[in-house]
Amino acid sequence: MAASGKSTLVLKSVKSIAIRFCPFESNVRSAREFLEAINFKKVRTTNLKCQVTVDARHDKSEPQVDILFDDGERLLIKSANVTSKEMLSALNAKCVSKDSQAKETGRK
Repeated sequence: MAASGKSTLVLKSVKSIAIRFCPFESNVRSAREFLEAINFKKVRTTNLKCQVTVDARHDKSEPQVDILFDDGERLLIKSANVTSKEMLSALNAKCVSKDSQAKETGRK
């Protein structure tokens, strides 16, 4: 599952991604699949400075993905009730938006 099917996820505007989950809970599948998709070589090479951290805890906490962008904006996704595809789609939409904003700022 390469990012979102047809288009490759570009992490150029992402500073860090923190994925937190309790591996013994039944609702962590989407967080694990998201982690797998983010770790594809093709995706990781779009931004080698992007830090990906995994916090696996045995505390029955809700799985979540915390994404920090270069401009300081955060995207927090509570992944218990969403699919990995939905999370990747949300991240991709935000990255495309940030990249187009950067290009607009660069032209002015």
